[in-house]
Amino acid sequence: MHPTAARVQERLHARGLGVEVQVLPDSARTAVEAAAAVGCDLGQIVKSLVFLRRDEPVMVLCAGDRRVDAKRLGLRSAGAEEARAATGFAIGGVPPIGHDRDLDTVVDESLRRFETVWCAAGTPHAVFEVSTEALISALPSASVVDVS
Repeated sequence: MHPTAARVQERLHARGLGVEVQVLPDSARTAVEAAAAVGCDLGQIVKSLVFLRRDEPVMVLCAGDRRVDAKRLGLRSAGAEEARAATGFAIGGVPPIGHDRDLDTVVDESLRRFETVWCAAGTPHAVFEVSTEALISALPSASVVDVS
């Protein structure tokens, strides 16, 4: 397993999530690629997106079949370097939790349509499946809202 994915797994376990990171032969960099690779609905893919609110990073966890209305939420998209600086991970592999520092997190309420969801685990080839409610419970400062 890639060292970055192993680090994510350790951080997930530290948060009480007993999940196992899986390494895929194909890329899961995008929601469409990830859904195809694991064989789930597009909506079950959690897009871990970094935005900024008054220069402070905010993590938005969005269902793969939805888009974030950043303007309505008072956010602006972070650039690739801003996202890496905020999370410690490059775009395409940003996990929803286990960043270098805790981030305010906004969770797309539509993820609750699914018992489990799939998330990036640090690299474009690493993912994990987790109970939706367990993921939400493991986030230190999450608000569950309509993001679209």
